[in-house]
Amino acid sequence: MERKTTTNRKKVVWGGQIALGLLGAIVVLASTSCSEAVRAGDASSYLIITNLIGGPQNDATVESDVASDTGSIFTDTGTATFQLQMKDPGGLGPGPVNAITLTQYRVEYIRSDGRNTQGVDVPYTFNSGLTATISESGSASFTLVRTQAKEEAPLKALRGGGGARAISVVARVTFYGRDQTGREVSVSGNLDVTFADWAG
Repeated sequence: MERKTTTNRKKVVWGGQIALGLLGAIVVLASTSCSEAVRAGDASSYLIITNLIGGPQNDATVESDVASDTGSIFTDTGTATFQLQMKDPGGLGPGPVNAITLTQYRVEYIRSDGRNTQGVDVPYTFNSGLTATISESGSASFTLVRTQAKEEAPLKALRGGGGARAISVVARVTFYGRDQTGREVSVSGNLDVTFADWAG
């Protein structure tokens, strides 16, 4: 009986050691995962676009003129208004380290009918730079339609149409930046844009 008891106790001790070993391995793995998440994780703050307008009308619906009455071509600009929020709503409010500095943006034009070949159906997507730091709220101006887009297909073909021919798109504008610890942040918004020779 005593041998049995000793054997059983050894098994229990051995089983406990295995359980402790497995628990230790799980803790190590969990710690490693957390460390990687912290190193590569998202910022603790983020941006909301509260308003996005553009064109001569400064509106969410833009009538982009491909040529003026005199034949001149102008860039269409836009303005985005941002609000900074914290991911933990129950925590402290944003501090200086949570401020987000925007460094670049991307404008992509999309048609609802699915015809989205750049330089044929829609203007080319482009990237550009900007510098704006949002600590609580703020705004940034950007180029919505470049001058060269109006010199290229498909917009150039709209000249002289007097508004009878038009191309309607959604301009998707994505802003990229980092918080003050270097963690990346991005936010997107949409504008309706109709291209035509409105002044023709």
